[in-house]
Amino acid sequence: MPGPLDGLRIIEFAGLGPGPFACMMLADHGAEVIRIERPGGTKGGPESDARTDILLRSRKRIAIDMKSDSGKAVLRDLVATADGLIEGFRPGVMERLGLGPDEMLLLNPKLVYGRMTGWGQTGPYAQMAGHDINYIALSGALHAFGRKGEKPTPPINMMGDFGGGAMMLAFGMVSALLHVQRGGDGTVIDAAMTDGSALLMSMIYSFHGQGWWKDERGVNMLDTGAHFYDVYETRDGKFISLGPIEPQFYARMLELTGLANDPAMAAQTDPNKWDEMRDKLTKVIAEKTRDEWDAIMTGSDACYAPVLSLTEAPNHPHNQSRATFTTAGGVRQPTPAPRYSSIATTPPEMPDGQTHTRQILADLGYSDGQIEQTLAQGGVS
Repeated sequence: MPGPLDGLRIIEFAGLGPGPFACMMLADHGAEVIRIERPGGTKGGPESDARTDILLRSRKRIAIDMKSDSGKAVLRDLVATADGLIEGFRPGVMERLGLGPDEMLLLNPKLVYGRMTGWGQTGPYAQMAGHDINYIALSGALHAFGRKGEKPTPPINMMGDFGGGAMMLAFGMVSALLHVQRGGDGTVIDAAMTDGSALLMSMIYSFHGQGWWKDERGVNMLDTGAHFYDVYETRDGKFISLGPIEPQFYARMLELTGLANDPAMAAQTDPNKWDEMRDKLTKVIAEKTRDEWDAIMTGSDACYAPVLSLTEAPNHPHNQSRATFTTAGGVRQPTPAPRYSSIATTPPEMPDGQTHTRQILADLGYSDGQIEQTLAQGGVS
């Protein structure tokens, strides 16, 4: 059964991180994604083998010299048949190659041209190098991550690259593609991680504007300031997470930890007593192993979960029951998400190190003779 994006063709210009993740999402949900790579192949993430890079799954691949006449001719033929294009170069690079949005939208007026950058296509920082940590620093997001009295802690690259970048781009692509299907014209999407990570902070900015979120780390309800929304170490050096915000869930957590009759634990929402209550919880949680707490808490409304490692998570019964992880090409990886009641997502297929050049050219209508001639010219492999 085809996925919800079946019939859409997306041209992906090879890059790292958020661009490939956005394209992985589109491919997971049924789009045909053709990845344009440099001659000689491409790597996935830093020091990785592309054949084991999950972000590159479920694609067709073709190597094109974008500076050669024959390579540009094939690129133009691809773009002419595409619904969308995604690139993650620094602003101006595609224009210098003659592949910018002005040229491509003249060629294909219905094209959705997605641009993935950290700072955006415009602004004083637009031409600067940077990474996730820099983008979320500028949006105010990084300032919010960390414990009281400590320096900001980057949430690896989830907030900028993937949440504020790739997923915003994927959403923008699908929105614009829907606009085109309804009769609209093609468009250019300026997906900036600064913008996206700022947007992800909307609730926190709202709380701050309403006067009950302090502009400090580790002193608010959701940033480890509250004792009832934190991580605790167990006797065996592992960790559990607790998040019973609602009074009835908090009461259940107190029952299961044996603290229900401790009057010092009653003032749940009093920030002045959070540290005292955290100390009590810390001591109680440290008395048992993670497995022991798992046996006590699982199935309750205490808002509990064990903190699992990357090795442990795929084997947890809940994840196994939902097939949250799968294996493809010998690589354990997350299953496409979200899932649908009556539409299938694309089963992951890992790169095998080979290009699909002949198939792609044939799909464009090239004859056998034209394919051989194009390959002989050296711009495509």
